[in-house]
This record gives sequence, structure tokens and C-alpha cells, in this order.
Amino acid sequence: SKPAASELPYLRFNQYLAEEGLTPIQANRKRTNTERSNGKEQYSRRAKSIVQVGPVDAASIARVTRPVGLSLEIVPERHPGTLKTGEALPVRVYYNRKPLAGALVKLTNLNDDDKPLKTQRTNAAGRTSFIVPRTGSWQFNVVWADVTPANPAADYNTVFSSLSFG
Repeated sequence: SKPAASELPYLRFNQYLAEEGLTPIQANRKRTNTERSNGKEQYSRRAKSIVQVGPVDAASIARVTRPVGLSLEIVPERHPGTLKTGEALPVRVYYNRKPLAGALVKLTNLNDDDKPLKTQRTNAAGRTSFIVPRTGSWQFNVVWADVTPANPAADYNTVFSSLSFG
């Protein structure tokens, strides 16, 4: 999506930072003594979906497991359609085309989406993995933000990213 502006009262903004795992922004607010200031951000969204037409083959596996170049992107390291029951689906998160360490990745059942099924942080290489149930519609999502000191309209640039599949 195109960038949009948001401003939240400081209590709601601090709660949002905690829920989304935006630890760099929490640390910045603490360091700059702005924890009691409203949170102003410019945000945008990136979304990908895996829609498999026909059998899973080498070409579809290659497409699904390759980054497409989004500014914040979740890339499965295996095609979800190749997993057996109980096997983990490893994913890697990229921010500006580099692996992103410490990002909170959430796995949500889209048929019951009021609370994520599981959450995990990425490791130093931007990786984590989840055991995804074989049936249902699923979504991984991650949020990341940078400080934007030169932007008078926003203190942070926040990107939301998702990967959906069934």
C-alpha cells in the first residue's frame, strides 16, 4: 500500500509496540525519553499469497521460496504444499533485502484470526520455523519500523508484511 500517517496516544502506541515486537522503537523511545509522547508513524503494507494452480513441481517450489524484493518480506524456505504432517515450515524475513534478526513473526489461522496460533522471533540470520497444521488457511505476519528523524510528519516508518497460504 501507499504510505499513510497514523498518530496514537502514547499509552496505545507503547502497547502496540509491545504487541508487535518493535523492540528497536521501544529502545529508541526510552533512550530519547519520548515514551510519554504520542506515537507518530508513517506506515505501509506488503502482502503475498501462495496460490497453487496444479501440482507442486520444481518451478512452483522455486517461485515460492525466492524473495520477490518487497521492502519487508516473509519467504518460506520450503513450499507449504510439500510438508508432511508435523514437519516445520522454515521462513526467512528480509528487510530492505537483508535478513532481519529479532523480528516477531506471527502465525494466524485466518478462520479464527483474533489471536495468533504461535509467535516466534527470527534468529541472527532472519530465520524461524513453525509447525503449520495441514488444513486451513494460514497467514504469517511481521511488522518492522525505523526511526525517521528527518520527517516532521512521523517519528517512525513502519512496514507490515504478510504471507498467506492454504
